[in-house]
Amino acid sequence: MNIGKVGETGENKVASFLRKRGYAIVKRNFQCRYGEIDIIAENDEYIIFVEVKTRKQNSLVSGVEAVNAFKQRRITLTANDYIVKTECQKQSRFDVALVTVYERSDETLGYKLKYIENAW
Repeated sequence: MNIGKVGETGENKVASFLRKRGYAIVKRNFQCRYGEIDIIAENDEYIIFVEVKTRKQNSLVSGVEAVNAFKQRRITLTANDYIVKTECQKQSRFDVALVTVYERSDETLGYKLKYIENAW
């Protein structure tokens, strides 16, 4: 299982999930000196900064544990940088998408998504 490919697939699944719910994907993998945001989306009301955590089933560290206070601070600083650069006027929201990868009986990969709005 290629970790980079699995992570990218997880982000694609989350982007598709958001589009189906009426969100526009504004930017993916936005980077600045503070860090990176996986997906930036928006609707009429919010600009949403989404951290995507893709993990294999039964991983030692869960996706929720990986988005600790340090990671949240880095994402918040990165989001502020994006807001200043784009002069965004919408209210911001921070969401976390947890993608669990599992192997099906036919040896193909399956994906489960848990989406947490207003994670912090």
